[in-house]
Amino acid sequence: MTTVYFDCFAGASGDMILGALVDLGAPLDAVRAGLASLPVGGYRIETVPDRRGPLTGTRLSVVLEPSHDHEHHRSLSDITAILAGSTLPPAVVEQATRVFTRLARAEAQVHGVDVQEVRFHEVGAVDAIVDVAGSVLALQLLGVDRVACSALPGGSGYVKSAHGVLPLPAPATVALMAEAGAPMFAPPATTRPLGELITPTATAILTTLAEFRQPSGRIAKVGYGIGQRDHPELPNALRVWLCEEAPAAAGGAAPTGEVQLLETNIDDMNPELYGYVAEQLFTQGALDVWFTPIQMKKNRPAVQVSVLARPPMANALAQVLLRETSTLGVRTRLLSRWEAAREVVTFESSLGPAAVKVKRLDGRVVNVAPEYDACRDLAQRHGLPLQEVYRRVAAEARTRLEAGSP
Repeated sequence: MTTVYFDCFAGASGDMILGALVDLGAPLDAVRAGLASLPVGGYRIETVPDRRGPLTGTRLSVVLEPSHDHEHHRSLSDITAILAGSTLPPAVVEQATRVFTRLARAEAQVHGVDVQEVRFHEVGAVDAIVDVAGSVLALQLLGVDRVACSALPGGSGYVKSAHGVLPLPAPATVALMAEAGAPMFAPPATTRPLGELITPTATAILTTLAEFRQPSGRIAKVGYGIGQRDHPELPNALRVWLCEEAPAAAGGAAPTGEVQLLETNIDDMNPELYGYVAEQLFTQGALDVWFTPIQMKKNRPAVQVSVLARPPMANALAQVLLRETSTLGVRTRLLSRWEAAREVVTFESSLGPAAVKVKRLDGRVVNVAPEYDACRDLAQRHGLPLQEVYRRVAAEARTRLEAGSP
């Protein structure tokens, strides 16, 4: 099982995350090619070898062309449309959308507005979209199964923003860390303000994609993303480890720690509302949502709503259930979960770009499941039945995997 571990000893920013992954071996040309399908322009990605203190690595910059207008204040729906309008793999689009959705929730909480009213000033610019989508794509290109992260440093002092002068860590950063239950460690003692060590964009990426733990197993490679500034107290760099974690004993499945199960029984709600409830739960970070027909008191047919989530997300998801349904209470319990290794593989099928989810046990492929969105697009483009596209994509993916080709 391949795990990437972000060691944020001096903080992180979006460009440092992408730069570190490129330094680790993610092919920059493939990242550029994938991002070129985003319906945005007026930028170029530049990388140079650089040094901070005794550490050398890759400094990546998203350079904006002065001939383009980059003053857009984008909403979450604007950014979602940009991501959906690309030809990036469906899994990359889904994860990048979750990053921006989490960030929108944090900004909405800080400013006391609805999520759809949030206008991304600093992070809505082209460079942040490139940082987020590029980082998610780079992780996929590296064949990463899991992402882990160290505690995050808060920094100190103040920062100027579109909303005025703000204390550090920035309010959105603190909200993101609180929602994810992310640990924070104190930076080295110094009489000087350290400034912003962890940006909201980086915090959104890490709290969405990573578990806060140190992986076990063997370190295969180390990369460094070099920051734009030079701190006098500590090297401004982000260290990334590529680790090979041994599969656990239970048939190659790996323990993922605890998950929270939230449940509630409802017998008095309009059935048309359940679909919307599920959408809101997934938006708030649910891992899975399902509905079970049950029989309640007075012989009433009812629905049991079940939600699976990481423990730090339980409070936010319980609030969704209490707000969006007629229930008067939500029960929860902690569960241990074992999970097979999986990865999303994209390839050029005979019908066009396709993606499949590959399940592995003990390193052996035991199931190949075509991704719905990609297959739906191919079915509509070629006028074929969706089930026929599923069969062809699954068969071609298995043939490529057996031949050792991704």
